[in-house]
Amino acid sequence: MDIQQLGKQFIAGEWRDGQSSRTLNNINPYNDEIITTYKIANVDDIDGAYKAAAKAKLEWDKVNPYKKRDILEKAVQYIEDHEEEITAIIMDELGGTRLKAAFEIGLVKNIIKEAATFPLRMEGKILPSTIDDVENRLYRIPAGVVGVISPFNFPFFLSMKSVAPALGAGNGVVLKPHEDTPIMGGTLIGKIFEEVGVPKGLINVVVTDINEIGDAFVEHPIPRIISFTGSTQVGSYIGQLAVKNFKKPLLELGGNSAFIILEDADLEYAVNAATFSRFTHQGQICMSANRILVQQSIYHEFIERYAKKVASLKVGDPKDPETIIGPIINDRQVNNLVALVEKGMAEGATLLLKGKVNGRLLEPTILTDVTPDMTVAQEELFGPVVCVIPFETEEEAIEIANNTRFGLSGAIHTSNVERGVEMAKKVHTGMIHVNDLTINDEPIVAFGGEKQSGLGRLNGEWSLEEFTTLKWISVNYGQRVLPY
Repeated sequence: MDIQQLGKQFIAGEWRDGQSSRTLNNINPYNDEIITTYKIANVDDIDGAYKAAAKAKLEWDKVNPYKKRDILEKAVQYIEDHEEEITAIIMDELGGTRLKAAFEIGLVKNIIKEAATFPLRMEGKILPSTIDDVENRLYRIPAGVVGVISPFNFPFFLSMKSVAPALGAGNGVVLKPHEDTPIMGGTLIGKIFEEVGVPKGLINVVVTDINEIGDAFVEHPIPRIISFTGSTQVGSYIGQLAVKNFKKPLLELGGNSAFIILEDADLEYAVNAATFSRFTHQGQICMSANRILVQQSIYHEFIERYAKKVASLKVGDPKDPETIIGPIINDRQVNNLVALVEKGMAEGATLLLKGKVNGRLLEPTILTDVTPDMTVAQEELFGPVVCVIPFETEEEAIEIANNTRFGLSGAIHTSNVERGVEMAKKVHTGMIHVNDLTINDEPIVAFGGEKQSGLGRLNGEWSLEEFTTLKWISVNYGQRVLPY
């Protein structure tokens, strides 16, 4: 796999430099080595990418649905054939560990396999009419062109989560990856679909930043859907901009997941699950457990075991197979985390485990004596920092869990499954898992958040619904009796 080729724009089926005079260095967050350097895309490149996608979509319309399925299935094979190379890029570009890379690649393969079924599921309906001799036909058709904006944390998967279903449903795509992960979130995906034979221009990848293009990616007249994954603040702006321009926004935004542990839980399992739910990929996952809520009767035993477990996690080089916590993606994220921890302490939180900061490496930090209204309990902690909060009753746990503007994921641990399910129904999230992790994503199960954690649902039939539209065509086999 040619890394230098992946350091180009991919527009209208061609690998080329962007037309801006500005450049972007793609930097390894662990050692600051430059992986690739891009000449970034400008507004004219955005325009060319959208026009290419619209044109290629017409060609894609003519491809037999079974052929489309075969092409998408070849993408899975391509990934499997290059899995070691892809793993190396995840470690270099994201600071992801080998464990994280395997997890992400597995998610990608599953979502493509599901998207490969979409060409055969573009089903319509024939409905009766109130008018004699009239037949109503409903056709499910592609929305047209989809603009995808992806984040830095799981860029391969969170780009593909929209790209593959959009292609499977018959659309053209323009993908703008995060500037910190332009290969895994962008150009690698362009390369995969180029290799498996989609029409030239059906998928385009533009590597750029907002300072260069402003709102052009969202405001362009061609895309009908804008799929964004990222922060709630940016997602709110993009959603409003999309609606203002009569485009459908799909928004997968931030989280503040509560991991609730009841007194009858398997404590050892809960400790391990809470650790994985917080510290996988340095805590840089929207579904990560920000708040661990523990029933008072087991609180002290839990924090003793939890601190011991978390302190054992190795921090360092993501290429070391024993490393669990690698680098944070950039300095801005590090500074934000440090500021949140300091604010938490100023508001009265106690450091049960104090993690040292070494560049972009943050050792895990556990905050106790946290109250639900503290900043650290209200904001998303996008890194290896966690709050532990005691509660007395189920009702109090539910109240604390719901005391947030977010509503993405969650978990409840108890030996009484139905007790957990009844509690889960009262937690205001799009997803919540009993005796499991807060981090869950399956290819055929509806994924999405409530409140400020997003709009819309992805995966399975929900992605097919989101990336298509319905067209009503009626046929009159006779003639209407007209009043004049």
